[in-house]
Formats: sequence, structure tokens, C-alpha cells
Amino acid sequence: MGDPRGFLNHDRQLPERRSIPVRIRDWQEVNTSFPSEDLQRQASRCMDCGIPFCNHGCPLGNLIPDWNDLIYRENWKEASERLHATNNFPEFTGRLCPAPCEAACVLGINEPPVTIKQIEVSIVDKAWEEGWIVPLLPDQYSGQRIAIVGSGPAGLAAAQQLTRSGHDVSVFEREDRIGGLLRYGIPNFKMEKRYLDQRLAQMEAEGTQFVPNTSIGTDLPAKELIRDFDAIVLATGATQWRDLKIPGREAEGILQAMKYLPPANRVQEGDIDSPDVTAEGKNVIIIGGGDTGADCLGTALRQGALSIQQFEIMPKPPSDRSTSTPWPTWPLTYRVSSAHEEGGERQFAINTEEFITEDGRVVGVKTYEVEQVSTDSSVTFEKIEGTEKIFPADLVLLALGFTGPETSTLLDDLDLELDERGNIKRDENFATKQPGVFVCGDMGRGQSLIVWAIAEGRSVAHSVDKFLQGESRLPFPVAPTDRPLS
Repeated sequence: MGDPRGFLNHDRQLPERRSIPVRIRDWQEVNTSFPSEDLQRQASRCMDCGIPFCNHGCPLGNLIPDWNDLIYRENWKEASERLHATNNFPEFTGRLCPAPCEAACVLGINEPPVTIKQIEVSIVDKAWEEGWIVPLLPDQYSGQRIAIVGSGPAGLAAAQQLTRSGHDVSVFEREDRIGGLLRYGIPNFKMEKRYLDQRLAQMEAEGTQFVPNTSIGTDLPAKELIRDFDAIVLATGATQWRDLKIPGREAEGILQAMKYLPPANRVQEGDIDSPDVTAEGKNVIIIGGGDTGADCLGTALRQGALSIQQFEIMPKPPSDRSTSTPWPTWPLTYRVSSAHEEGGERQFAINTEEFITEDGRVVGVKTYEVEQVSTDSSVTFEKIEGTEKIFPADLVLLALGFTGPETSTLLDDLDLELDERGNIKRDENFATKQPGVFVCGDMGRGQSLIVWAIAEGRSVAHSVDKFLQGESRLPFPVAPTDRPLS
């Protein structure tokens, strides 16, 4: 390392965020710029730790100490090359990933970890500004055609890897624009869509063909894909949302998060002037304490909600790493997103019992507090008597996660099998029982992080390339059975 005492001399620092009264009036990203000299100091905190567990915490196997040292030495271009060697889309992960690499940082055992995520996004933004990111064309072409169904991070990663290997790649997307949840599920204040658009432009220049407005199994029969393509990669994600079937669920004003967030994004795309459902002037209840719930919170604030409550059935996590999640595993800690900074209230250890309705519309949510009871085999939540409460509600958003891929004619037409968790069965090479059909990302793994999706996209590209060519030099960062550090 360039400065072996950097972690002793400098504290962890992150860029300042725009003031809350200003940023909730627009949809731009919340962080301000981070001066390069500050970034150098942060990079110098990377220890010469011998075994960099940050590499293991990231499923992509990012060469984090390498590009930290290069930034410290002001070698930005080489840092970008080292970063892109393992990650197709660091502008996405640098903004959206919760950074398991930082949780696994050796310095983080007893000090705040290195600001890996901020260094990552600063490198790639600099690379775009300087024009270092250019289309990478293959040396030769195979003449073989590959169809990729789904244009989220897994599908896009597979597409870029296979296109650069000389294959003819077409990416099919049922929505009107490419990007999957990156396009319509992620609010602009977390990632402005210009970053997605510039990467898609690079991919098009490399030769990847994008086919939006095409639902495989409906608009285009799956048998035509099998007939016209040499291999198929399914990467449609785990988009079957979890519901809350309690009394009053059928009332108007209760929406799934993924029915609420996309229209808000379409406003920013200029497609519509305003969404059919808005939080303006309403008491909003968000059920679900994860990232999607936080996205709903930030969106509702910008729409002018009167009040916002976010419910989480789990107890409030500790501020410091729990003994149940020791280093280098992902820590159970209390986290505050930029949206949580902006407003709303968070309710922990609370369960929703009933939706209160009037004239077919939701007007309130009946809840009670719970106590978590853990045994060797299970975790249950027991009602605490006397804690019943009714919260006023004009809009309820369900952000309870996803259970697996949607059942569709695509799965039926290909006669694919599901595993015990409701995901698509695949073997050690991401292959299904149908010859030439592969599955990657959340569709096979279940709901997971963006870094796992990109890693699986890169791995499935290796398997497809090997299936078509007999061998492959593409990387294989993760196997289907790999899991986070535990």
C-alpha cells in the first residue's frame, strides 16, 4: 500500500448530501461531489492486510485493494481498468449495492471500514468523464445467436460478456425500455437514469441488440426462440411479489410497491405528467422495512405526503455489529438510508392485523406490537396484548419482498422445473433441463443483491460460451450454489 499508516491517520469520510429541504423538491441524486484529494485519503485507509476479505465479501471478486492503491497514487485510468476487469457496471453497484465488501473489510473489525463503495463510483464516474470507457469490439465473430430474456443487471452482464466474445446477442424486454428494475424500480434520487443510458449506448455500439416491448411466451412464442437461437439465457428476475392477505386487503388505496414506483419513474422519463396514484396530501403507510420500502418513502416525500409510517416486523437492530453476525459476515445493524434522513417515522416490532376501510377505501391500519421468539428451529412473532393501535392511512404500500419468478407461459412452454424455494432449477453450470437454455440472477437464486445478479450474469456467459464453443476464457466468479459469507 502507498501509505501503510493511512488507516491510523485518517477517519472514514463520505461525501456530504444535499440539504434535505432542497433535495426533496427534486429527483436528482442526493450526494454531492467528493474531492479527489479526500478520495485519496480514503483510499490510503486500505490496509496491507494480507488476506483482503473485501474480495471475498463481494461475489464479483472485485480487486479492491488494487484499485484503492491506484487511486492513492492518482493512477485513475489504470484503476478504472482494474475495476472493470471484474465488474461490468460499477456505476450501478457503486450507487445501489449495500456494500458487503465493506462489511468484510479487515479494518472494519474494530474501526469504520474503508469507503469502498464511494471509491468505486468515483472511479467509474471519472472514467466516463475522461472518455476512457469505450465500446470493446470482439476480435472475431462466432456466427452463433444468443437470446437473453430480461434486461436487468444479470441479463445485461451476460449480454455484454457474450457480445464481447463474438456472439450475436439479442436482449428481449417486456417493458418499453431496457433496464428492468434498474429502469423503473429504482428511483432517480438513488441512481439517475443517464448512467444506465450511457452504459446501454456502449453495449449497442459493441453489437448487443435490444428488443423492448416483447414478452416471450406472449408476444413471441418460446418455441421460436428455441428455433432461431443457438442458446437462451433466462434472466427475468424474482418479480412475484409477496402479498399481505388480511381483512380489508381488497380496499382501494392499497398497492404493491412495484405498482407505485414505476409510474413515479415514468414521470421522470417524461412519459406521463403525473402518476394515477400519488402520495400528495395523504397519510402513507409502508409495510416492509427493506430497501424497497425506503424507496417508497423517498418517493412519497417528494410527492408531498402528509405523513409517512414505515412498518417492520423485526425488532430494531443494534447500532453496532451483533454477535449473531460476526465479522466478516453481513452485520445486523441499524441502517439509515438517505430517504430515512428526509422524513417519515419507522415502527419496529409491529404487525399489521387489519386494513380499516370506509366505502371501499382504506382509511387506517390496525396493528399490534410483537415479541420475537427464537428457537433452534424457527423464529416466531408473538402478539403483545394491549398494544393494539390504529394508524390513519389514505395510501398503503406493500414492500414485502418477492417470492420468486412469476409463473408465465414462458416457463410452461419451456417446461421448466422449480426447486423447493420456487426458483428455476439449474445445474452447476446454470443450465436447465432444456438443452441450450440457461438461467441466471434472481430467477434462479431468489431475491438477492445487484452484485450477485451481475456475478451470475458473468458466470452464465462463461457456461453459454463453453456450451457453444467447447471451451471459454470468460470468468466464472460464482457458482449457482455459492452464498454470501456466513
